[in-house]
Amino acid sequence: MAGARAVVTGGSGFIGRHLVRALLARGDEVTVFDREPGPPAHAATGGREPGPPVRTVTGDIRDRTRLAQAVGPGVDVVYHLAAEVGVDRYLARPLDVIDVNFQGTRNVLERATEAGARVVVASTSEVFGKNPAVPWAEDADRVLGSTAADRWTYSSAKAMSEHLTLAFCRQHGLDAAIVRYFNAYGPGQRPAFVISRTVHRALNGQPLALYDGGRQTRCFTYVADAVAGTLLVADRGGAGEVFNLGSMTESTVREAVTTVAALTGARTVEVDARAALGPAYEDVPRRVPDSTKARRLLGWEATTSLAEGVARTIEWARANPWWLAAPDSGVPVAAAS
Repeated sequence: MAGARAVVTGGSGFIGRHLVRALLARGDEVTVFDREPGPPAHAATGGREPGPPVRTVTGDIRDRTRLAQAVGPGVDVVYHLAAEVGVDRYLARPLDVIDVNFQGTRNVLERATEAGARVVVASTSEVFGKNPAVPWAEDADRVLGSTAADRWTYSSAKAMSEHLTLAFCRQHGLDAAIVRYFNAYGPGQRPAFVISRTVHRALNGQPLALYDGGRQTRCFTYVADAVAGTLLVADRGGAGEVFNLGSMTESTVREAVTTVAALTGARTVEVDARAALGPAYEDVPRRVPDSTKARRLLGWEATTSLAEGVARTIEWARANPWWLAAPDSGVPVAAAS
């Protein structure tokens, strides 16, 4: 749908900046709604912004009045990426995680319904929790831990956001689809996630943390692949459809960390996750998507290998000292054994 009037909530965030750049490149008119300006769109890739300038509306996604300044009559599509995400945040600010992800999504859906705009809602592999029956298709069961563990606030809030989206489709006729990202990584990501934090530590001369031996498995998905899938869902995905957007190549966290170590010469240290993160944290042993629906209906699949994506991320990080100077957002590695 090139040439559309698009709004990207969370457009100053990691995936948001890459998405904004892709939208501009294909000729869309873009408005970014975010609570802070953040780095410019070109900071995610190291290039200059193509196309016309981006309109920016600053505000909290929970503020309906401010949101109305971005999502109004004439908007064709809203990409709803605004969220509170990251282990550090759902352990430190679980209430914010619930409010932003749930109430913020409801506000977006209500505004889009009033404006007659299509919506693509960004969700997460976290909705599946710790279901051991991998790979997970879009309709796989959710298996979660105790509500006493703040670790599950993000999963639950995102799942309720999906329920909201599907309910708006059925009860109000909203044209909306959902994408679930699986361990997206790449240039510009906040250094609080497996690959981004590992690259950040490596290039700052710090040891690389291997939590619980790095035995957990993930399907790391390079951000350019995730963005390409998001655009396809916006253009071709039907109302009420849900799509897993994740690589189907399973890798251990140890493999990801040692890939960074091999490219940077950094050393690794072992960390006990429960000792470092406390009882409110619970890990997921395996996280594997079944993305065949996206391949069958959209012609999409993740094509960037882990080695290639990590190399691109390291190259970008070395060229962007502002990112290397950013604080390490993860848990201190003082608990290393």
